[in-house]
Amino acid sequence: MVKFSDIYQIIRFGIVGVLNNLLGYVIYLLLTYFWLDPKVAVTILYPIGVLVAYFSHAKYSFAHQGKHIWAIGRFFSSYFLCYWLNLSMLYLFSDRLGFPHQIVQAFAIVMVGGVLYLLLKFFVFWRHSTEDGK
Repeated sequence: MVKFSDIYQIIRFGIVGVLNNLLGYVIYLLLTYFWLDPKVAVTILYPIGVLVAYFSHAKYSFAHQGKHIWAIGRFFSSYFLCYWLNLSMLYLFSDRLGFPHQIVQAFAIVMVGGVLYLLLKFFVFWRHSTEDGK
């Protein structure tokens, strides 16, 4: 059974994610419109977005109270995996299949966001973890 706290957490994750990704997507569109290749733009924006997202999700989405040293390592690992998923989607659907990169990236944000939520909930910020990362 789904608990209210889980629904509330998903809503908080969504709000933080929408705000972070909306800003990132607007910057992505500007960078690709003026001069950058889409994959280069994603590569530049990912580290910036990850830092903003870590502190936002740790505080607001998951109310993390543990040591940041362990959570941030797992967080960066999760984002690295999602980065490769995002790049793979751009490569496959835009470069190989010819879909517009703007549309592919918009869908990638949603798809990667779902994967990321699961990683953050069950790997990065899970409530019963110990501080030694076990």
